[in-house]
Amino acid sequence: MADLYQTQRAMRNIRRAALQRGVIGILDIGTSKIACLVLRFDGTGTFRETDGVGPMAGQANFRVIGAASTRSRGMRRGEIETMAETERAIRTVVAAAQKVAGVRVDHVIACLSGGQPASYGLAGEIVLASGKVGEHDVASVLAACEVPDFGRGREVLHAQPVNFAVDNRTSLADPRDHLGNKLFCDMHVLTVDGDVIGNLVQCIRRCDLELAGIASAPYASARASLVEDEQELGAACIDFGGGGTGVSIFVKKHMIFSDHVPIGGNLITQDIAQGLRVGLPMAERLKTLNGGVEATGRDDRDMIDVGGGTGDWDSDRRQVSRADVIGVMRPRVEEILEHVREVLDAAGFDCMPSQQIVLTGGGSQIPGLDGLAARILGPNVRCGRPLRIDGLAHQLTDPSFSSAVGLALFAAHPQDEWWDFEMPADSYPGRSLRRAYRWFKHNW
Repeated sequence: MADLYQTQRAMRNIRRAALQRGVIGILDIGTSKIACLVLRFDGTGTFRETDGVGPMAGQANFRVIGAASTRSRGMRRGEIETMAETERAIRTVVAAAQKVAGVRVDHVIACLSGGQPASYGLAGEIVLASGKVGEHDVASVLAACEVPDFGRGREVLHAQPVNFAVDNRTSLADPRDHLGNKLFCDMHVLTVDGDVIGNLVQCIRRCDLELAGIASAPYASARASLVEDEQELGAACIDFGGGGTGVSIFVKKHMIFSDHVPIGGNLITQDIAQGLRVGLPMAERLKTLNGGVEATGRDDRDMIDVGGGTGDWDSDRRQVSRADVIGVMRPRVEEILEHVREVLDAAGFDCMPSQQIVLTGGGSQIPGLDGLAARILGPNVRCGRPLRIDGLAHQLTDPSFSSAVGLALFAAHPQDEWWDFEMPADSYPGRSLRRAYRWFKHNW
């Protein structure tokens, strides 16, 4: 844990230096596409201590000065499968974004969607010797959180304090200078497979780039797609990607749960290719232009020309109806939504004061998905688009770029993490497991 703490602090320092120089890159490495944004910071900014308790808390003004995307290669289910192909794709998209921006990018922040994420809720408490909460007390109570055995090869991707309490006063965003006898803290920890992170770090270094931070893709998508009220009152963000579907739950503007369903849009494309006996490019085209999950009487008469298996368009032409496409897609979409429902039930989503569900990601654009999701997940469902940020082209504002936009917000408007605080040298978190959402059930 101590080594991880120091590594994350080092990346935080790299990020701070990159922001002060004014340019940083954003890399969304997904299974279907890889997107790169180049951000320029005005440098006036800064980070204001009044916005939070950590040294990185605050905000900085920025704009997008370069953007590019390309088809992903060498990726499978959100993880790197072929290092050389992924490296080539990253080099291509970074070079294109640098050309548009007219500047060189040396530092990047990347997001990760695979790695079998697991959420933990930790709790800690300390006695206030001085009767008043100081900066060192915040660090001490975080260090007092009892940490379970995450398992061999697991790495902590996020470790965020989601709630502070002083005596019987809870839901404090910043406990400093409060008077009391005891300080309590609830912290959410997200762990992933360390080998997956290691492969990502190695691939980025092979591209002659320096990593300034890593974030979870479901976390980034939620930061971009949930409006302020949803983040405050409680909402779940469902990120429909190509290699998998990310689930994240927010309340009090903090992520308290995250998970990943290893079924995504690429599997729907494969179902269409096998079910209708067409190639993968044609299957992707059918899914994008003619797909859906709600069939009507007209869809039986809406015929689509597709090529045959021989590849000779003139001698082997046939047609399929839109109803056939929908008939192949709907069972797989229902399966994804059923898995998401199981994840939400396991997280205790039904106990939240607000049960808003926001759909985002490229797969959320399937016609009729919101209606089907409302029947399976709950009535409060809407499709979310990422927030507009300065300088971002209109064609990059659709839901498939939610992770990239969320990473930009993650860079410019950071939330406190465990490694933002100067921990006591002889005290790192110890051992016990609690639910990530238990604090708000008892203290709302």
